[in-house]
Amino acid sequence: QVQLVESGGGLVQAGESLRLSCEASERLSRIYAMGWYRQFPGKQRELVADIVSGSITNYADSVKGRFTISRDNAKNTLYLQMNSLKPKDTAFYLCTARMYGLEYWGQGTQVTVSS
Repeated sequence: QVQLVESGGGLVQAGESLRLSCEASERLSRIYAMGWYRQFPGKQRELVADIVSGSITNYADSVKGRFTISRDNAKNTLYLQMNSLKPKDTAFYLCTARMYGLEYWGQGTQVTVSS
C-alpha cells in the first residue's frame, strides 16, 4: 500500500505561482505512474498532469506551458509547479500513484486563485 501526503496548496492571486508536493511512503522507483488530478465542485476529477515510467509526462491542454510535473526519487516526492495561475485553476488537487495495478490517492489540497 502506498500512502500519499500532499502539501503546498493555498490562496494566491492570479498570475502568481504555487508548488504542490506529494510525499509517498514508497520509493518512487517502484511506482509505475504518478500524477495530479483536480476536482471542481460538482464535477468529476480531471487529469492535470502525470508522469509515467519516471520520465514520460502528459499534461491537460488547459495547463500546458504553465504547469510542470516532476519527481525527486531521493525524497520520494512528486511536485507540481504551477505558474501563471488563473482563477479557473481554483480546485481541489489530488495526488495519485499507480503501482502493481492498484491506484492510490492522497487526501488532497485546496488551491484557490483570486482575480
